[in-house]
Amino acid sequence: MALSGLPGIGKKTALRLAVHLTQDKNQKALKIAQALIRLHEDIKTCTLCHNISDEDTCEVCRMSSRKRSLICVVENVRDVMAIEDTNQYRGLYHVLGGVISPLEGVGPADLNIDTLVERATNGETEEIIMAISPTIEGETTIYYVSKLLQTTGVKVSVIARGISFGGDLEYADEVTLGRSIMARLPYQNET
Repeated sequence: MALSGLPGIGKKTALRLAVHLTQDKNQKALKIAQALIRLHEDIKTCTLCHNISDEDTCEVCRMSSRKRSLICVVENVRDVMAIEDTNQYRGLYHVLGGVISPLEGVGPADLNIDTLVERATNGETEEIIMAISPTIEGETTIYYVSKLLQTTGVKVSVIARGISFGGDLEYADEVTLGRSIMARLPYQNET
């Protein structure tokens, strides 16, 4: 069943959805099918940052108010959405399309790394922020990409990593806790 192939949809949920759609009098199944066809035909990848878009260039890349000297590198489109939801970042993005993972058969050539290096050499880029998940594969990707960017003269930074708000120190792993201490910030009393 095609529905069970979607992320987060198991066999039971897929069966419930299928039964619901067959008994629906409002033609939801037809509307969903038409929306999926439009999605397949109309959504493309931004030629600059590899974000999803309904045009050749995505909305973020088209915004003149964005800081063009700053590029945030992420694994996937969902990461762009998560960062945009914070309303804290005003630069551009670059979607790698994954992380280097030899066990999964994903190498540097499978990712959008070459176009990132091109963007870094355009003379406009001053800083690249690596906003990649703190996994072994993520760290490997950050290391590989930062080595390629060394010759460009562009500053490379990583997002701060540490203890989540409301988290207990005793449950944090050693690497996260150690990085939190090393990347500590001055305390600013906001009163």
